[in-house]
Amino acid sequence: MATGWERARQEREKVGAPVTEWLVRELAPKPGETVLELAAGQGDVGFELAPVLGDGGRLISSDFSPAMADIARRRSAELGLTNVEHLILDAERIALADDSVDGVVCRWGYMLMPDPAAALAETRRVLRSGGRLACSVWASGDRNPWISAAARILVAHGYMPPPEPGEPGMFVLGDEELLRRLVENAGFANVRTEEVPVRNDYPSVDEYVSRSSEMGGMFSRAWAAAPEEEQERLKGEFRTAFSPFAVDGGYELPGVSLCVVAS
Repeated sequence: MATGWERARQEREKVGAPVTEWLVRELAPKPGETVLELAAGQGDVGFELAPVLGDGGRLISSDFSPAMADIARRRSAELGLTNVEHLILDAERIALADDSVDGVVCRWGYMLMPDPAAALAETRRVLRSGGRLACSVWASGDRNPWISAAARILVAHGYMPPPEPGEPGMFVLGDEELLRRLVENAGFANVRTEEVPVRNDYPSVDEYVSRSSEMGGMFSRAWAAAPEEEQERLKGEFRTAFSPFAVDGGYELPGVSLCVVAS
């Protein structure tokens, strides 16, 4: 998925901007601190923090995927950031010492981990006393039709498997009470959640398919499996599903991210 994500970086960051702003504000980093970004992908959330940390501080930009870490490394070089360290880290087994960072940020990562409870416990372990976690996941599928509407259609036609309860996926942590309980059980207190809306704008269904396919992942594989004539029928069903969100110039597909800050 890394190649497609790099090509789509600007569009992805435009969509994610409200969540990024929330995470940066609520983490409230200070000059000289060390902040760890987990599941950093292209690294843009952490790169908003790096200038605040200053020359005396450090951003550890990490991902499980070496290809994603390479994207982040190239991006930090483009931005001229000199206080960033890039690591390949498994969030469920973070190869850092206890009490070694002042803050952890993770945008849309914990929901994709096989054991988010273990990852949150590891997050708590590496945080110093008083350290802060700011993270986000996607709310439930019905509140994110930008992806769930098309996914339901692909599932109905057998091109995508239905989600298994509890399996890693976009909406597995979409229940606010479940998410809060996971964070508290990992040892965090002062847990606060907030819903942050996002919006995906598409001029057409063709553009929706093109962007979604370029990002890789399950949609891309499902779409590639459909014969060309079937793809045209599926596009027709997408248009019907998207019709409640039609505006002049295309579609505005809404979404909601659940954001958490804890210490």
